[in-house]
Amino acid sequence: MEHPRVTLSGVTSAWMRGVVMLAACALWPAAAAGQPFELSVDAPPELQRMAARVQAMDPAPMEGALARAGLDLPPRVHVTLLPDSDARVRSAPAWVVAQAFGTDTIIIFPERISSYPYDSLEAVMLHEIVHLALVARAGGQPLPRWFHEGVAVSVEAGWGLGSQARLLLAAARGPAIDDVSRLFRSESHPDTTTAYLLAAALIEDVRARHGQHVPGAIAGHVARGTSFDRAFWIETGDTVDRAAGRAWSAYRGWSRWMPVVTSPAALWSWILALAFVAFVLKVRRRRERRRQWDEDDDQEDEAALEEESEIDESPPRNHR
Repeated sequence: MEHPRVTLSGVTSAWMRGVVMLAACALWPAAAAGQPFELSVDAPPELQRMAARVQAMDPAPMEGALARAGLDLPPRVHVTLLPDSDARVRSAPAWVVAQAFGTDTIIIFPERISSYPYDSLEAVMLHEIVHLALVARAGGQPLPRWFHEGVAVSVEAGWGLGSQARLLLAAARGPAIDDVSRLFRSESHPDTTTAYLLAAALIEDVRARHGQHVPGAIAGHVARGTSFDRAFWIETGDTVDRAAGRAWSAYRGWSRWMPVVTSPAALWSWILALAFVAFVLKVRRRRERRRQWDEDDDQEDEAALEEESEIDESPPRNHR
């Protein structure tokens, strides 16, 4: 996927009014590289708590997940959080929750985080950092959108019960890799969701067969001037279409022998049941996160009240 370049000065100038810099630069240790990881976050006042969560994220799990995929944690990342009231958010499709630009810039719409492949701020950050790492590993050379998103979902591990059910239906149609590229260009959320699922299933299968590091290895060949299709062949010994057909055939096989295939009503009942279970689990996770946030807020309020109480109870001083 080709990411347009956005300069940090351009992002910052757009926030000259009403936006505060949470931290000019946060340093995270990058143990493997021995270099600090520089993270800066721009956020308006109403999103400062979200910005604090971004700053508090532990980079070690991200670095490990990227390393397993043959990728490096970027040396520096600038994150901008945008509220729903921002014109840039309103102009984006309703299901888009974040965008990655170049090798170091991420824009997140945190109030939209709820739909696949994202279910948490942490998942969004890792997903978008994978995009930055792929751009860097490919030396800025373009990579297919399906490869970008498939690797990002694979590394971020954003699979769920509902996703597997939707993938069953998507694979049963016998799509080709060109169909996935077309779905990614669609403005329809169901189409793009299907594209994410098919791309992730393909990358998962490739990594399982040829090594977890393969995404980075393919991007590395592209950086040296090799075409993507040739790079894919070098690392897998197969064409993209054949690899995709093999990866998705497992799901098509399930759809052939499962009894629900003979009964459309039973099939949809099964899919709806899986979707309901996935929905309940997601709501439960969301409630748990909000409960934790509320507890954090209560603790902050109690600390502030105790501090005020100590000030009020302190004896007056005699000034001479």
